[in-house]
Amino acid sequence: MAVPCTLCSKISASAAGGFASSFDCRSDPSGNHHQARPGRFSSSSRVNSVGVHGSFLTGGGGGGYGMSSSLILKFPPNFVRQLSNKARRNCSNIGVAQIVAAKWSDNSSTGSAAAAANAAAAASPAVPAVEESVELIAGANGPVVDALDRKGDVQDLTNNLTYGSFLSSDGSIAVHAGERLGRGIVTDAITTPVVNTSAYFFKKTAELIDFKEKRHVSFEYGRYGNPTTAVVEEKISALEGAESTLIMASGMCASTVLLMALVPAGGHLVTTTDCYRKTRIFIETMLPKMGITATVIDPADIESLKNALNEKNVSLFFTESPTNPFLRCVDIELVSKLCHEKGALVCIDGTFATPLNQKALALGADLILHSATKFIGGHNDVLAGCISGSLKLVSEIRNLHHVLGGALNPNAAYLIIRGMKTLHLRVQQQNSTGLRMAELLEAHPKISRVYYPGLKSHPEHDIAKKQMSGFGGVVSFEVDGDLETTIKFVDALRIPYIAPSFGGCESIVDQPAIMSYWDLPRAEREKYGIRDNLVRFSFGVEDFDDLKDDVLQALEAI
Repeated sequence: MAVPCTLCSKISASAAGGFASSFDCRSDPSGNHHQARPGRFSSSSRVNSVGVHGSFLTGGGGGGYGMSSSLILKFPPNFVRQLSNKARRNCSNIGVAQIVAAKWSDNSSTGSAAAAANAAAAASPAVPAVEESVELIAGANGPVVDALDRKGDVQDLTNNLTYGSFLSSDGSIAVHAGERLGRGIVTDAITTPVVNTSAYFFKKTAELIDFKEKRHVSFEYGRYGNPTTAVVEEKISALEGAESTLIMASGMCASTVLLMALVPAGGHLVTTTDCYRKTRIFIETMLPKMGITATVIDPADIESLKNALNEKNVSLFFTESPTNPFLRCVDIELVSKLCHEKGALVCIDGTFATPLNQKALALGADLILHSATKFIGGHNDVLAGCISGSLKLVSEIRNLHHVLGGALNPNAAYLIIRGMKTLHLRVQQQNSTGLRMAELLEAHPKISRVYYPGLKSHPEHDIAKKQMSGFGGVVSFEVDGDLETTIKFVDALRIPYIAPSFGGCESIVDQPAIMSYWDLPRAEREKYGIRDNLVRFSFGVEDFDDLKDDVLQALEAI
């Protein structure tokens, strides 16, 4: 007479309220069930068999903590995991993440379990069925088979729905894109897990050969991709309306890899006078070593752009819009048209705009770049940079990125995912505060000039109105005074931190003459328009009245 299985009884009793059918186990050929582990399911029994891995792992005296090596758990037919294959678009030539669409079963019940799963899915339109079940079998004599062995088995959770079909706002897309329709990680957690791994293994050499000959997909190595990172890329792609996104370890990493990947040796690019200083340094000092030259124009100087396109073999027009720190704006639609007529690509650094305030790709640009450290991450706690655009162009950049490195740590990717959940709320507040503070400062007698694209006094205000839905949370302005007077104003502020970044929840202030250009003589700084009385103020998500009162009391102190 068979002895009742203690473990099965316990699992069945605990699961009875949650599943239509209870768990069952299959005994080994001798008819012996596994036994319960002391202190867990039984106070008196001791397990003498080793666990599932016990056939080749025998450390610790060989016993006591696992299930029988012959045990196969039979899960109920509604225990199904269906995940999206959307990560494919972000993996280029190195394959997609380890996406699994799986149902647990034993070998003897494949047909009936598959039929039951499909019937259950058919009865519930919210969870469509997978076309063909994929088995994951835990047992001594049964291999583990994942969905990558049969890529055709993987389907989207919602029958190829797109986020745009049921999410009408960027705010909702920032929350759900890359996650709600499935992701390349087996989990029913609401939040995306962090996958900390440096490499991905192959079960057999044959699988490795299949991967090398493109019949099997894998990230292979941590520098080439990560499931957590792929979620960030999918989320940003959805916001930008891009085919593909590549995320890297910093904004400068993204900029430099892009320039080296898309401008050939001996090539020529066009950029603008007002830009992040480190970008200018790379263009002026590093690219010439590769024989690459550059034409530098004013952001509004369309005639100079036309001349460069006519006279030089221009590969790329690269500019920020708005620019740093004077927030100049480039007519993206116009420059894209002009460049494309001459076969040149257009890349816009939209860090100050964010994907919510400006859609550079929709305006005609080929690529959009962000320092995700700033508004996208939004919490002053992570470094990252991203590039979005067509799969073809992003793949070219990705191939060089795989050689150079600069991969984003998956823990940092998680922080960006977390930050993007509130992107729309933060940007709305920062847009509002930025515009109101710009208007207040422009009217103040101790401020000589304000740089903000939302003001009518801004030289590209009409362009900004045409291509931006909001003007951002950064305001630059000049105090009516010298270096010391401006230092006194900055030091009198109580809320903002004196720091070199922007776009986070906390307000940040700096004097570019000191923060970014102090190594240059005053005359050299002023060639770039950087005067001693210039202030760049990044407004966070603090209450507007608190920020206003703080700025006004600091102005009273000078």
